[in-house]
Amino acid sequence: MRLRLLFLLPVILLSSFTLKKKEPQIVVKNTKIQTEINRDSIIAFAKQYLGTPYKYGSNNPKNGFDCSGFVSYVFNNYDITLPRTSSSYKNLGTALKPEDFKVGDILVFYGYKDRTVIGHLGIICEANGMQSKFIHASSGKAQQVTITALDTEHYTKRFYKCIDVLPE
Repeated sequence: MRLRLLFLLPVILLSSFTLKKKEPQIVVKNTKIQTEINRDSIIAFAKQYLGTPYKYGSNNPKNGFDCSGFVSYVFNNYDITLPRTSSSYKNLGTALKPEDFKVGDILVFYGYKDRTVIGHLGIICEANGMQSKFIHASSGKAQQVTITALDTEHYTKRFYKCIDVLPE
């Protein structure tokens, strides 16, 4: 009898769980620290990494950053856990109107060649609607963490949305 229970236990445990696709989410680890976050301090922290090389799949400043690695690294410094891949931002947050863009908001862009997938992220460092500037790890000509104007044709055409991940 005991042996039969040992064989059935994994089956019983597994059948009690249903597998669901995990939705992207924002996790705030420390609400006390959270209330002290200043949007300008996020940008000051991010600007320390200007010139850091672009490296696909990396969120390590010693090796380089890809776009989502850079965004997740910056916000993780403030105990905010964000998705690690740019595609996970498609359904994350509520899209803001350009007049509501703020420093520290995240810009989400379609891919360079495919407007059905999310392919790039950046953090607004100068808020001015669709004329904002953003800091990001660029895989383009810059090949590094750089600041770019949103109103360049390359990014305006790819713009998907802007989201605020900081609690009020």
